[in-house]
Amino acid sequence: MPITLLVFEDNDLLRESLSSLVALNSDFRLAAAYPNVMQAREQIAKHNPDVVLMDIDMPGRTGIEALKEIRTFNSSLPIIMLTVFDDNVHVLEAIKAGASGYLLKKHISTKLFESITEVLEGGAPMSPSIARMVITNMQRPSENPYQLTSREKEILTALSSGNSYKMIAAQFAISIDTVRTHIKKIYEKLQVHSQTEAVSKAINEKIV
Repeated sequence: MPITLLVFEDNDLLRESLSSLVALNSDFRLAAAYPNVMQAREQIAKHNPDVVLMDIDMPGRTGIEALKEIRTFNSSLPIIMLTVFDDNVHVLEAIKAGASGYLLKKHISTKLFESITEVLEGGAPMSPSIARMVITNMQRPSENPYQLTSREKEILTALSSGNSYKMIAAQFAISIDTVRTHIKKIYEKLQVHSQTEAVSKAINEKIV
C-alpha cells in the first residue's frame, strides 16, 4: 500500500511540482493538494492521510494556526512543515505547536521522500541549526515536576532533536526495545500518547 500524502501549499507552481514528484514514486500517493488551510480539519477527515505536508506561511490562516487546531483532535498524525526560511523563529514555533519536523522548500526535490520516511520511522526531520534552537530552548532550569529520570530526560532531549529510535539506541548503547520501554514510561509520566505530544510538551514546559 502506498503512503498517502495530503498537501497544503499556497504556491501554485510548488503544488504542481509536488504533485508531479509524488506521481513518479509508486511508494507514495497524493490524496489531494490544497492552496490554503481554511478547511484543514474537514479535509484531513475526508482523506485520512498517512503524512501531511503543510506550508507555514499561508494567506487567511497560517499553517501554525491550522497545526494547533489539528493537534486538538489528532495528536499523532505526522505533519511536516514546509518553509522557505531556515533557522527561523517560525519553525521553532511550529515545532512547539506540534509539528513532526520541517523541510526547506529548496530541498523538496532531493529530500522529500527521505523526510517522509524519517518521520514515519519516528524521527523528526530538521536542520542542525533548528535542532540547536530546540535544545537551547529546553535547557533552561526546570523543577522536573514529572519525575523523569536522568536517562528519560536524555532520551526526551534526543527525541526532541529529531533522532529516531535507532539513532537513540546507538547514542546510548542500548537496544531499540530498551528505548521503547523508556519512551513508554516518558509518555506515562507526561500523560501523552505520541512522540509529537511529548516533544511539544517538553519544549513548551521546558521539562528538560
